[in-house]
Amino acid sequence: MHGFKNPSANPELSARVRAFQEQFDSVVANVGRVILGKDDVIRKVLIAMTARGHVLLLDVPGTGKTILSRALAASIDCRFGRIQFTPDLLPMDITGSNVFNLRSKAFEFQPGAIFTNLLLADELNRATPKTQSALLEVMAERQCTVEGTTHRLEAPFQVIATMNPLDHDGTYALPAAQLDRFTMRLSMGFPGAEAEMMMLDVHLGVRSPVDELEPVIDAATFVHWQETVPLVFVSDAAKRYAIDLVHAIRADIRALAPPSPRATLMLVRTAQAHALANGNDHLSPSDIQAVAPDVLAHRMVISGDENGRSFVQEHLRTTPVLDR
Repeated sequence: MHGFKNPSANPELSARVRAFQEQFDSVVANVGRVILGKDDVIRKVLIAMTARGHVLLLDVPGTGKTILSRALAASIDCRFGRIQFTPDLLPMDITGSNVFNLRSKAFEFQPGAIFTNLLLADELNRATPKTQSALLEVMAERQCTVEGTTHRLEAPFQVIATMNPLDHDGTYALPAAQLDRFTMRLSMGFPGAEAEMMMLDVHLGVRSPVDELEPVIDAATFVHWQETVPLVFVSDAAKRYAIDLVHAIRADIRALAPPSPRATLMLVRTAQAHALANGNDHLSPSDIQAVAPDVLAHRMVISGDENGRSFVQEHLRTTPVLDR
């Protein structure tokens, strides 16, 4: 539809989009060497990260979530950090704390585990809500405040959190404010039989295949990716379609907790990254449709037995696309 196309596209932007798509596909292929049969999940995680978003992976243990995170960090050649969330974990273990130096006779800030580029928050919902809340500021603003002093984090900073199903022992429900910090909630799922056979061939060697991954891009290039996302053209028609979708969901009485304006912003921003990954310099309705279930579903409370994902998909089928 012509109302969605970028009227001011230029050769420089087109070249930048082509370069991005080539690099993006190379990173996906590199991670796919150790995470077999899950290219769709790899692409979605990378799209969310490109949109400066964080990802929540909901799965049973052992489906490759940690390896995925390590493989992404190795492919992007950035610092990787991991926090194992447990009931006795304290907020200062995450953010850091001021420690008294006997030599200088002064307190010095000792950075916590969040001072990295890609942070794996493993089994996030095993920690208490107080400890979980230590991530709220840093995920939203890329900074943390300890005893009145604010510390900025270097770009990029992305969180990939894993979450055990709530019926597992020793888990806490994530509050709405915490869920809202995650751009997407995804599931790795189990691999197919052939992919699992290939996984055994790859991972039964002497060395971990993740340790043998070579970087595809560096951290500065990844930041350049993130800076390219706002250049993707979003027409008034595309904005209107996103707003019509969200307002249709809010008007449905089954949505007990509908998506917020922040969710609308994240929806469009992630759709821009999706367009970029497909080699486009403009946003189309198909980009919004591709990411909407993953971006919106986990932010809502739906009455009855229906889950958020199928609820969003229902509204995607019934919300018209108007070229205006």
